[in-house]
Amino acid sequence: MKRLSFVIPCYNEEACVDALYAALDKLSKEIAARYECEFILVENGSHDTTFKRLLARREADNRVKIVKLSRNFMADGGITAGLAYAAGDAAVIMCADLEDPPEVVHEFLAKWEEGYQNIYGIIRRRQGNWLRRLNSRLFYLIINKMTGGVIPRAVSDFRLIDRVVIDAVNRMNERTRMWRGLVAWTGFKSCGVPFNRGNRAAGESKASTALVLKLALRGIFAFSVLPLRMATIVGTALSAGSFAALVYQVVKVLIFGVPFDGFCTLICAVYLLYGFLYIILGIMSEYIGMIYE
Repeated sequence: MKRLSFVIPCYNEEACVDALYAALDKLSKEIAARYECEFILVENGSHDTTFKRLLARREADNRVKIVKLSRNFMADGGITAGLAYAAGDAAVIMCADLEDPPEVVHEFLAKWEEGYQNIYGIIRRRQGNWLRRLNSRLFYLIINKMTGGVIPRAVSDFRLIDRVVIDAVNRMNERTRMWRGLVAWTGFKSCGVPFNRGNRAAGESKASTALVLKLALRGIFAFSVLPLRMATIVGTALSAGSFAALVYQVVKVLIFGVPFDGFCTLICAVYLLYGFLYIILGIMSEYIGMIYE
């Protein structure tokens, strides 16, 4: 019988723990004929009674395993810690607030049995107010463009990954991790499963505008060298513009004379030198990019 490890970071989710366990228990009974389950709940530095509630569930069910972190390491840090202890043939990564519907796991399992090794959820419709939906839409648009499509649009951390993927990402020594990009980068056989985000079981979302921006920047810097190449782009644009202006100035002088001695020439020369400087920075950035890759 195959074994599934459910890896779930929990941060200030005291109001969701009981509902989460009930949903996992129900799902495990539905698939009990083919899969044995373990629930790895990562207490991610909560300030409420989340850990106490997790302990109560651990006492009642030995399938529940708790990884307690010393502080909050964000969702990606929680996933990293949980996968280090996952013993299953595959792992299901999901949120503790039940916005990731457990019933979608049935579709993940069907794709896994077909031979896919990374089955990720694609959010078709999400809950929340207009600002949260806008934040998410902008986040995926920017990160998809800046990473050259490495991170698909509307992809979620909600996924099932095979043991071979778990072992591969566990061997990586990146300290700044963004899971949805890191797993995609490994290149294993992947597919997406569309789903509708559910309502939170309780409590409030932690996905603030500042957090979404932080995640976007982390994804861009972790999976793209495009920001480094901005120096080359700026340098080329400045150099081309200033050179064209110098040519125009020379032609104008030859035809109409010199209206203001040296002023335009000096400005164009300064811009041209700045352009060369940015080009040199761009060359250095290319080498830094190769080192980073």
